[in-house]
Amino acid sequence: MLNFLKEHWQSIGIIILYGITFMVAIKALLETRSTGKTLAYLLLLFFLPGIGVLVYLLIGVNRRVNRIYSRKWMSNVRLSERLQDYLRRENRQTLLEHSDLVTNKTGIARLLFRDSLSPLTPDNETVLLLNGEEKFPMMLDALRAAQHHIHLEYYIFEDTGIGREVMDVLKMKAGQGVEVRFIYDDFGSNDINRRFLREMRNAGVEVFPFYRVKLLANRLNYRNHRKIVVIDGHTGFIGGINVADRYINDPAYRKKHKEKWPYWRDTHLCIKGQGVHTLQFLFMGDWNFCADSDLPITHEFFPDIPVSGKDLVQIAASGPDSERSSIMLSYLAAINQAQRSVFITTPYFIPNEAIYNALQQAALSGVDVRLLVPGLSDSRLVNLAAESFYEDLLVCGVKIYRYQKGFVHAKTMVVDDNLSVVGTANMDIRSFDFNFEVNAFVYSREMNWKLSEAFLQDCLYAQQLDLAEWQGRGRWTRICEAVVRLFSPLL
Repeated sequence: MLNFLKEHWQSIGIIILYGITFMVAIKALLETRSTGKTLAYLLLLFFLPGIGVLVYLLIGVNRRVNRIYSRKWMSNVRLSERLQDYLRRENRQTLLEHSDLVTNKTGIARLLFRDSLSPLTPDNETVLLLNGEEKFPMMLDALRAAQHHIHLEYYIFEDTGIGREVMDVLKMKAGQGVEVRFIYDDFGSNDINRRFLREMRNAGVEVFPFYRVKLLANRLNYRNHRKIVVIDGHTGFIGGINVADRYINDPAYRKKHKEKWPYWRDTHLCIKGQGVHTLQFLFMGDWNFCADSDLPITHEFFPDIPVSGKDLVQIAASGPDSERSSIMLSYLAAINQAQRSVFITTPYFIPNEAIYNALQQAALSGVDVRLLVPGLSDSRLVNLAAESFYEDLLVCGVKIYRYQKGFVHAKTMVVDDNLSVVGTANMDIRSFDFNFEVNAFVYSREMNWKLSEAFLQDCLYAQQLDLAEWQGRGRWTRICEAVVRLFSPLL
């Protein structure tokens, strides 16, 4: 027997490897809902058996079936009949009173409420913040003015120039008796170390990783990509800007902090009003998942807010804990309900089939569809995958612009003249299925005009793709795009 094993160990090893691969393939077939993603996993498993199995075990387990996210707090909220009845009445009343602002967009508002219990909130003041040089001064002033609590949740938080400024304010406010809570993503915020945590906790700031990354654990694929700040329950910040020096474009600041990234174009939003309560719900749900103790629903966290503006705001959130990809469905509804124009900015463009078809259908129907993507990207593979979609879109009439001034990282959508979307979700499968994301839907003609102007200004620094020239790109480039596209659901 031993001699047989010695003589045939290679064959036996191959049989065992393919046996394991076959079992993992069955698991992928049963647990992966997306056909494209399933095919990508199967290709990976059988063309690279050992590596494919490892990759699937790292990133492929379907967390919509095997829940990583405790929903006890949100379940308690959703199961509360009294709260649901209250939110239904408020949502219905807001739709009736502000029907002029949500013209042709009521389907989106109802979708977000029915799918994620996110109400349409009136009387908000919203401020558009372009790049870190506009966001951080306003956010730091709001943090310094906090009286009761500060809640922060970031994908990337770096212990450098701006990170240190924010950290110093947080420590100061904690010393003044303000409750300060901070959630960071363990994958994205790898700059956070034990010294940073010790310094924050010694100052009275409560700090927790959202979901601690462990070696060879597939949890590293499920990232908290949200950027949420809530101050005293009435002021909130949401958008694409993390806490890092590269988001600030001031030349003197960059020189002082030796920042080597190119010009960084990004968008954020400040909200004052009832819409902040939904951001608070989201933060508290995330906090109760990752922290040592639960936060109660109290008046201090959800205060009465006087009327401060006229904008309608609705918050869309989704993640591996969601029954459905609410953000993807809201994007899809917005594109399908557009009557005149759809302007999309995204740094990573890997749409699923539904979004891809919706963009083509909208353009063919006469809607002015424009897509702004990076010319300079931080991922060549993602760029290749995105480029594989461009030709069909161009043929249908979609205008595609590649930003040349630097790196465009904003995640925005402007639809017709009454809907604006600013948030954390990219127009890609990762944001739809893997990441915890959050977007703000603003029904406001003024905000729509401002965001449209920002989009058109960005296009002045972009190169518009020409269909004939794009079709003339080399065969080798096309082959590379086609190969990478096969694995695009996994990027």
